[in-house]
Amino acid sequence: MPRKTDPRRRVVDAAMKLAAERGWRDLTLAEIASAAGTTLSGLYPIFAGKPAVLAELGRIADEAMLADGGADDPEETPRDRLFDVVMRRFDALAPYRPGIRRVIAELPGDPVPGLLLLPGIGRSMAWALEAAGLRSDGWRGLARVHGLTAIYARVFRVWLDDESPDLARTMAELDARLRRAERFAAGLRGRRSQGPAPESTADSRGDEASASA
Repeated sequence: MPRKTDPRRRVVDAAMKLAAERGWRDLTLAEIASAAGTTLSGLYPIFAGKPAVLAELGRIADEAMLADGGADDPEETPRDRLFDVVMRRFDALAPYRPGIRRVIAELPGDPVPGLLLLPGIGRSMAWALEAAGLRSDGWRGLARVHGLTAIYARVFRVWLDDESPDLARTMAELDARLRRAERFAAGLRGRRSQGPAPESTADSRGDEASASA
């Protein structure tokens, strides 16, 4: 017998479908429950509210991102592994993109969903680093998480409107930013070996560069 659909996944599927069709701000929990084939009393034990539905969407994407386990190919560079991990997350979110677009479009008038998801993005990027064989703990790990989050936010904007076959535009953007971060981090390590550099040489690129440091 086929396994029953995960009720949490069913709710997310229904919510994102409704969001794409009608928008997110005015969507009620009762409407989401009905579309998911349950009731408010059935929804209550698993979701505290609409923000929790969005958080569950992030968890679904993270599980798909981590599905292939840790890094075990010695021929791949950390940048290559990180590219594959992050693209798995975008691939997992692809079926929900129309709904995500509507949620994002409504953020200026109702920023709460986006604000509540921000802490989860940092956690997701920490796990992405670990899956790529890069540590996310300690001061250097924290810098990597910060840098990868900055990269992800920029690539996410491209992904939202990427209608190219196989997400070619998204892949090109992600690859370019990871390569830039890798080059900057290599240069930074070289300067450290020669002694401290003047403060005036620092710029905003360091946020992204730290992802590959």
